[in-house]
Amino acid sequence: MKPLVSVVVPIYMVEKYLNRCVESLVNQTYKNLEIILVDDGSLDSCPKICDEWEDKDQRIQVIHKENGGLSDARNAGIARAKGAYIALVDSDDFVALDFIETLLNTAIETQSDIVQCRYEYVAGDRMTKDKEKVENTEIFTGREMIAGFAWKDGAYNVVAWNKLYKRELFEDISYPKGRIHEDEATSYRLFYQADKVAFVYRYLYGYYTGGSSITRDSFSKKRLDWEWAVYERIKFLEQHKESKLAAIHYKLYMDGCIDLYFKTLEQLKDIEAAKHMKEHMKKIYGKVIREKSIPARTKMGYTLFLSMPKAFKKIVSAGQ
Repeated sequence: MKPLVSVVVPIYMVEKYLNRCVESLVNQTYKNLEIILVDDGSLDSCPKICDEWEDKDQRIQVIHKENGGLSDARNAGIARAKGAYIALVDSDDFVALDFIETLLNTAIETQSDIVQCRYEYVAGDRMTKDKEKVENTEIFTGREMIAGFAWKDGAYNVVAWNKLYKRELFEDISYPKGRIHEDEATSYRLFYQADKVAFVYRYLYGYYTGGSSITRDSFSKKRLDWEWAVYERIKFLEQHKESKLAAIHYKLYMDGCIDLYFKTLEQLKDIEAAKHMKEHMKKIYGKVIREKSIPARTKMGYTLFLSMPKAFKKIVSAGQ
C-alpha cells in the first residue's frame, strides 16, 4: 500500500499566491496525500480561499487558528498530520508536480529518514529547472548533513521546506514559536536523529522571490534570531560531544555575527543589541582560539574584530 504523505502549509497574508501553491499540491503525480492548510489568523481572503479548497478536494483539511507566527502554524499542522512522511511547503512558494513522488520513492528505495532536493529562485509562476534530468542522488549521514551547513550550497541543508521527513522525527522536536530563522534552530536537530539522508540533485521546489517576507525585507531586529539559533546549535553539539561538528559551526557563527554586528549598529542604531551579541561572540572566541582546525589568519581576524571592530571593517573593506 502506498504510504500517506502529509503536506503542511502555514498561511498568513498570501492571498495573491495561495492558489498557485495549493494547485501545485493537488496536482501532484503522487495522490495519496493529506494537505493541511494552516490559516494562522490571516486578515486577508486566505481563510476563505482555504475553505473553498477544502470543499473542492477531500484530501484537504483546514486549521483556522489565532496568529502565532510561522513556527506555531507549522507545529499545529505537524500535530494534526497522520502521514508516514511529512513535507513542509511555504504558502507563497510552489513545487514541481513530481516533488512528492520523487522524494518519497527515494526515501523508500534508499531507506532514508530525510530526503531533500534543490530549490530554484523564481520570480514568476513557473519553474525553469524542474525538467532538467539530473540522475545522481547522494546518501549522507545526519551528522554529515549538519557539517554540510558550511558547504557552498549549505542553505539546501538548512531550510525546512525542500525536504520529506519521516513523521517520527518530529515526535520530540518542534519549531521555536515567535522566532524567525526557525529552520536554523531546528533542521540540525532533525538531521541529528536521522541515520540516513538522501540528497536528490533536482530542482523540485520553487522558492518565490517576488513577494514580501520578514527574512527578505529590510533588516530588522528579528533578524538577530539567527545569532540565537546558531549559538543554541553550538551548545547542542557540545552537549552531545560532537566537537568536530561544533568547530565547523564556531566559524559559521563568528562570520555571521560579524555581519550582523555591523548591520545592527549601522541600520538599527541598537548599541545594546550589538554589545550583547559581542559578549556571546567572546564566549565562542575562547573556543575558536583553541581549535586547531581553524586557520591562524582567521583567528587573527576575529581577535582584531573583538578588540577594534572599526579597524577590522576598514581593513576588510580595503581588501575587497
